[in-house]
Amino acid sequence: MNRPDRTPLTRDRIIEAAIEMADRDGPTALTMRRLGQALDVEAMSLYHHVNGREDLLEGMVARLVDHVEVPARSQLGPADGWQAFLQHVAHDIRSLAVEHPNLFPLVATRPPAAPWLRPPLRSLRIVEAFLDGLVARGLPDEEAVRVYKVFTGFLLGHLLLEVAESGAGTAPPEEPFDEGDAAVPNDDQRVSLDQYPTLVRLAEGLRTHDASADFESALESLLDRLDGELSQ
Repeated sequence: MNRPDRTPLTRDRIIEAAIEMADRDGPTALTMRRLGQALDVEAMSLYHHVNGREDLLEGMVARLVDHVEVPARSQLGPADGWQAFLQHVAHDIRSLAVEHPNLFPLVATRPPAAPWLRPPLRSLRIVEAFLDGLVARGLPDEEAVRVYKVFTGFLLGHLLLEVAESGAGTAPPEEPFDEGDAAVPNDDQRVSLDQYPTLVRLAEGLRTHDASADFESALESLLDRLDGELSQ
């Protein structure tokens, strides 16, 4: 177990191995014991790098979401407006769902770093870039918030259905991961928003949530679109 030539155990290695195992077998098959076996260490050794179940899941989701690319202000062409911007982000998030169908429901159900943010755009860095990108492309603050809410609702509904149709389970993992005392503190809730000025400026609008109104608005938009298509 303590071979000197073995690759050192790190948080990155643990998270990558957990993602690989969950991709292959599903999140419910992921336990500290099995993860330790895959890494050729005792399960207790993992707790020197992750704070049990919640911290491991947070690390996995953060690693996956960090692969989502939000186009910079200069990345798209001069004629590309907010529509092209949204298309780029939507396809990038769909790629994540298609490549990790067993894990996308985890991305969609984990609580975001700030409770008033919606998955799958749950990373503070990504939401800041997303909102800033919309404002930079001419949308007023209020409309940028509205687009963010509608956009994330569409992505979650469509992509969760898509991964479910591929055979992925959409329930959160039930297998307990905590099999001992962790040596690493869980600091997920100690996040400063100081470096996310657009997010802070729009926080009040992002916190406002009327599920009934959002549902009715989305339904009316769908009906209007279907009416336009069927009447042609």
